[in-house]
Amino acid sequence: MLEAHKLPHLTGCNSEILSMKPDWLAVIRWDASGLCPVIAQDWQSGAILMQAFVNSEALQLAVTENRAIYWSRSKQRIWRKGEESGHVQVLHSVYLDCDGDSLIFEVEQLGGIACHTGRATCYFQKLQADGSWQICSEVLKAPTEIYTNPKG
Repeated sequence: MLEAHKLPHLTGCNSEILSMKPDWLAVIRWDASGLCPVIAQDWQSGAILMQAFVNSEALQLAVTENRAIYWSRSKQRIWRKGEESGHVQVLHSVYLDCDGDSLIFEVEQLGGIACHTGRATCYFQKLQADGSWQICSEVLKAPTEIYTNPKG
């Protein structure tokens, strides 16, 4: 069970210390693999930064540690955003959608880079009328400068 906890900026909600109900995780509709998708959104601008997944352990840790913590499907382990890159996401609030099967993390993106490609957001390709994808965001830092073994 989580102890009483305070998220720094609960927008539109009472930001006093929360008395966490012991069954708060039971409300979430986890998929067959025990995962729930989560969108990371900039807590000030509202920009969508990335999408990932959490399991119940990752979500509990995220709330407890006040940072974005996900479940890495490729590595099959808990993934603390920024553990390799230093681009930590400070957790400001957590929202559950109307169906209980999707989350939003409102985060403060430290270093301004959320994507492993070195961009501010993972959503940098925009569909054009001709069916092509246009890159609409610049690389702020080359992945080779961020990671020891960068992904493609």
